[in-house]
Amino acid sequence: MKTVLVIEDSAIVVKVLRHILARSTMIQPVYAASLAEAQKLVGSGDYQFFAALVDLSLPDAPGGEVVDYTLSQKLPTVVFTGSLDERTRETLLAKGIVDYVTKEGRFSYEYALAVLHRLIKNQKVKVLVVEDSSTQRKFISGLLRLQLYQVVEAENGVDAIKVLLANPDTKILITDYHMPRMDGFELIKTIRGKYEKSNLIIIGLSSEGEGSLSAKFIKIGANDFLRKPFNHEEFVCRLSHHVEFIELIEQVRDAACRDELTGCYNRKYFFEQGAILRDKAVQSGAPISVAVIDLDNFKSINERYGHDFGNLVMQRVAGNLNQSFERFLLARAGGQEFFALLPGLGNERAMAFVDRVRELVEEQPECFGDESVSITFSAGVTSELAEDIDEMLSQASVCLHRAKDAGGDIVMGDD
Repeated sequence: MKTVLVIEDSAIVVKVLRHILARSTMIQPVYAASLAEAQKLVGSGDYQFFAALVDLSLPDAPGGEVVDYTLSQKLPTVVFTGSLDERTRETLLAKGIVDYVTKEGRFSYEYALAVLHRLIKNQKVKVLVVEDSSTQRKFISGLLRLQLYQVVEAENGVDAIKVLLANPDTKILITDYHMPRMDGFELIKTIRGKYEKSNLIIIGLSSEGEGSLSAKFIKIGANDFLRKPFNHEEFVCRLSHHVEFIELIEQVRDAACRDELTGCYNRKYFFEQGAILRDKAVQSGAPISVAVIDLDNFKSINERYGHDFGNLVMQRVAGNLNQSFERFLLARAGGQEFFALLPGLGNERAMAFVDRVRELVEEQPECFGDESVSITFSAGVTSELAEDIDEMLSQASVCLHRAKDAGGDIVMGDD
C-alpha cells in the first residue's frame, strides 16, 4: 500500500474522506489538519509518502502555500478546494499539480480516490511520445511524468519503431502528424500490422487546421486524436480513459487464463506459456525444470469434512503455492494437482526449492472446529527437456508416482 498525506482542516470533509479512503486496498492515508502539522509529519521521517491530497486554503496557509510545500517535497499533489476561478486553476496547473477537485458532493471525493489509484497504476504504464519538435516533446513528456507514467521518446516514425521494438511493454503511443523520415500516418499504418487496438493505444496529434484530419487518423488505426494546442485536463482525462480500457481488456484476458476456484493459472495457459519458456531454454541452453504437485489424501479431506471445507483448503494451499512460485509459472492442472515450470533451475535446485515449499505448506495446518488438519503434498520434478512440455510433464509425473509409492509427503526428481 502507498502512504498518502491528506491535509484538510474541515472535520466534516475529513469524516467523508476517512469513510471513502478506508475502502481502498491501495493507499494508507495519514491525516494532518494544518500545514504545520503536515510539515511535522514529513519531517519526522516516520512515513514514506507517495502523494498528497491537500486543501487549498488552510488556517495557517490561506493562500495555497501548502501546495508549494508538497510540491517542494516532490510529492504528486491533488488539490481539494471549495471553489476555483480560472486564474487560480491556471496557476495551479502551471505549478505542476496532478489534478484538482472541487468539493461539490460525494462524487468529488470518489474522483479524488480514483486519481490516487490512477497514479499508483500509472507507474507500470509505459508511453512512447513521438514528436520531432523537442519543445513539444518535452512538454508532452512533462505532462505524462506528472501523472507518473513511464515515458520513452522518439523524434520521428523510424526511430519510434526502433524504440517500440526495444520497449515491447509500451501501452500507449502518442504521435505527431508531420515528422521527417516517416510521418504519423505511415507510422500508424506500419504499427497496426502488428499491434491490435486493444494491445497498443495510439493517439494522434496535429496542429493542422484540416477538419477531417481526426477522422483520417481514426480510420488508419489511431484510437483517438487531439488537435494542438490541446487542453491539459482533456489530454489527461482521455489518456486515463484509454489506459482504463486496456486494463479492462487485460483483466478479461487474465480471467480467461485463471482457474475459477483458486485464481491460479489454468492448464491451457500453462501449456501455452510453458511451451514458450521451454523453447527459450532450449535455444539459450539454460536449465529449466517442471514439477507436478499433488496434494496428499485430499479426497479423504473432502469426504470427512465436506466439500466446502475442501474448497477452502484448496484455495489457501493454492494461495501459498502462488506466493511461493511467484517468479515462476504455476497452474492448477485440475482436482488436487498443480503444474509448475521453473526456468533457470536444474533438477537439484528445483527439487530443493519445491521441497522447501512443501515444508512451508505443511507448517500451516487448517483448522476445522477444534481439530487441526495437516496439509501435505508430494511432487515429481524433471529437468530433462524431452520433445515438448507435455512430455516433460509426463516425466515429472513418473517422478511423482515414485514419491507416492514411497509414502507421499516427499519430492522426487530425475534418477
